[in-house]
Amino acid sequence: MTTTSSPTSRPRTGTDTRTDTRTATRSLLACAVVATPVWAAVALSQAALREGFDITRHPLSALSNGSLGWLQITDFLVVGTLLALGATGLRRALLGAPGGTWVPRLVRVAGFGMIAAGVFVMDPADGFPVGTPHGQPAALTWHSYAHFAAGSITFLALIAACFVLGRHFGRAGDRRYALLSRVGGTALLLGNGWAMGGGPAGTLTLAVGVITAMLALSLAAARLRGAR
Repeated sequence: MTTTSSPTSRPRTGTDTRTDTRTATRSLLACAVVATPVWAAVALSQAALREGFDITRHPLSALSNGSLGWLQITDFLVVGTLLALGATGLRRALLGAPGGTWVPRLVRVAGFGMIAAGVFVMDPADGFPVGTPHGQPAALTWHSYAHFAAGSITFLALIAACFVLGRHFGRAGDRRYALLSRVGGTALLLGNGWAMGGGPAGTLTLAVGVITAMLALSLAAARLRGAR
């Protein structure tokens, strides 16, 4: 008697495994690609629509306060998770290449930092949410300090990741993406520095810097994903 094997029981080959790995890597990179659009859409729509919010006076993190604060908290948690997952895709895509060790590590740190920033909410301040006294609180709570620490770690990790990506693309001869990555890192470095120094509209320059750095990261991930 002759038996035949069902197509579904066909032994897996090396090609099948490579295809599965490639698909998984592209899916993980997609997490990094969509992180910036999700972050920007949720944060900026609230900045435009929520009563009393002024992006030239209030940081985007302040949106975590008030009755609708759960929207921004969720934004932090979801985008942080997307970056942490995207870091695994970057590790696979950059394996053996310049930056292949530090880019994924830095992006993962940034992701965890955003998650922590969502867990620890900054104090209401300077008239937002509506009804909050103008000016800064006389004393900050511990979770506000934790939020600021998480934010600082996130910013530093994003800045470093952008510059390491710039080095990667520069070594690969991709001048456009090398420049894009360095512009992203520089924008956040300057925007955060201006805000920390008490410059006018510092919260706006910080928001621009964060979104620019995240956009550079998302576009770099899209570039690597397209090469898979």
